[in-house]
Amino acid sequence: MSTRTSALDAVVFGVDVQSGDVRGDVSYALVAFDGEHVDKDVVSRRKLRRLIRDERPAIVATDNMYELAENKDALIHFLGELPDETSLVQVTGAQRPDPLSRVANRHDVPYGKDPMQEAEAAARLAANNVGQEVTAFTDRTEIKVSRGRSTGSGGWSEDRYTRRIHGSVKKRTREVESALDEAGLDYERDATEKYGGFSNAVFTVEGRPRDIPVSNERAGDVRIEVERVRRDGIDFRPLAKRRDYVVVGVDPGTTTAVAIVGLDGEVLDVMSTRTADTAAVTEWIIEHGRPVVVAADVTPMPETVEKLRRSFDAAGWTPERDLPVDVKQHRTREEGYDNDHERDAMAAALGAFDHHTDQFDRIAAKVPPGEDVGPVVARVVAGEESVESVLADLRDDGGEESDDAGHEPNEQTPEQRRISDLETQVERLQSHVDRLEATIEDKDEQLDEYEQKLTAARSEQRREARRDREVTRLQRENRRLESELDERDERIDDLAGKLERLKALWKLDHSNFADVSEKREGLVPVKVVDQFTSGAIDDADERFGLAEDDVVMFRDASGAGASTADKIVDLDPRVVLRNGGLSDIADEILFKHDVPVAPADLVTVQEVDELAVAREEEIEAAIDDWERRARQRERERNAEMVDRLISEHRADRSESD
Repeated sequence: MSTRTSALDAVVFGVDVQSGDVRGDVSYALVAFDGEHVDKDVVSRRKLRRLIRDERPAIVATDNMYELAENKDALIHFLGELPDETSLVQVTGAQRPDPLSRVANRHDVPYGKDPMQEAEAAARLAANNVGQEVTAFTDRTEIKVSRGRSTGSGGWSEDRYTRRIHGSVKKRTREVESALDEAGLDYERDATEKYGGFSNAVFTVEGRPRDIPVSNERAGDVRIEVERVRRDGIDFRPLAKRRDYVVVGVDPGTTTAVAIVGLDGEVLDVMSTRTADTAAVTEWIIEHGRPVVVAADVTPMPETVEKLRRSFDAAGWTPERDLPVDVKQHRTREEGYDNDHERDAMAAALGAFDHHTDQFDRIAAKVPPGEDVGPVVARVVAGEESVESVLADLRDDGGEESDDAGHEPNEQTPEQRRISDLETQVERLQSHVDRLEATIEDKDEQLDEYEQKLTAARSEQRREARRDREVTRLQRENRRLESELDERDERIDDLAGKLERLKALWKLDHSNFADVSEKREGLVPVKVVDQFTSGAIDDADERFGLAEDDVVMFRDASGAGASTADKIVDLDPRVVLRNGGLSDIADEILFKHDVPVAPADLVTVQEVDELAVAREEEIEAAIDDWERRARQRERERNAEMVDRLISEHRADRSESD
């Protein structure tokens, strides 16, 4: 598929999904239209993008932009890959597109349901300036000049290396600046100064990459990146600014708002201003179309709106009574606006369109295919002529134009006089615009000066903020380290004391009293257990060990049971010292296995942390006391057993007698 010399300045690609799913494998029906010739092909996604890149068509036209990308992010990526001279156009409208069949019929373009026919219809419509250009980028471009190499760290030689790189960046920045100045482009520059020059510089240029004499580059110490500035989202704008016939809504006041609505009911544009005068508002309306109806949202029509209506010789419209706020909100609910004034102007224009919709449709039905409906609508609605007379007049004007060629011009018609007056008015407005632009330039220079001061102040503020944050961070880290140091000091003190106590106990437990003084002769270690439970016994055994012939003392013996008593029996201690009562079952098990049990208050126990000692003589006395009580307990049990046997014997004799 190749471009060729034709009626169009460039080729238009019409695209429609042939088969598959845009989220996976997909093939496209592709039509290349140059105004005279049509080339058709079925291509893959990859080949379509390659053809767009190689042939650089003026327009890629489709009835649905999401047939080229599965979601918004993918669509933005696709738009970013398009050549600078190529635009993506959705021929069916903006956010609320019409069916392609309806749009094609409206513009007398052949249409069929086959994908190739739909692709051709899209191409022909776009070639006729029908549709909305889809864009995700502004008309501004960002040029970044930065280091092409890392500067490294440390050393005198690396300082020279860094200075050389920054000097190269600064030199290249000046070259880019000179190129932009020679091209007459408006731009803003923001450079970051570093040791020896610039570390980077960013130019924001008013223009597209194709208008800029700088391209992507990476050579030596410097790298240049050129890319268009992204919008916040996807935006639509008419493919061509044509002065179509429109309905205008105006909301006058301190803030004046104007809305433009096409004869198909689509809101084309809306604006509001506090500074523009009537002449500026008139010029804005002229740029956007030819008013058929000028409307207001209140009745009677305000004088300012009436003057605008008369200046365009348009029909006027006002509601029967002032439009309520809820009606305005409901009618404009699907449109975008920045303030209430724009909403009111839009509601007025849409109200006028709703009022004239049936009339517009009747006029369009009578106009032959291929002829422009707008001029007929304007003369019927504003001039109150009949459709038939207007059509006849237009046909007569067409014939006379060829017959009168070469003759002197006749006296101007009212329309020609009106055009002449408007041209004079436009010249006057242009002069006023020139004066305003000069004023704007002066203001811009002042703003640039203030912005430079503001940038410097903000930079200093950021440095101070970073310094304060660093100081706060270091103070917080210092407090944390001091807290950790205090905790470690306390831990060291605790461990040192415990070590001393352990050394003392080790000597006491392992010396067999051979190397202690007379004061300590006759002492025996006591293993202290918090409770008479399995968990406490296991914990004590793990911490300091429990062995045969140990003296074991329970701080609380009330929790003893059969299983814990068996643990003590297996241990076979020398004596068990108890605090509190002992359960009957535990007492019976310990007694049965000859484990001495004595109250702890019979022995004087001196505790050192988890360790304790008692006098040998008191331990022996406690054991002797238990043995005495054990013998007495055994005698009492024997006596009870004899009495029980005698009683049983007597009972048996009584039964036998």
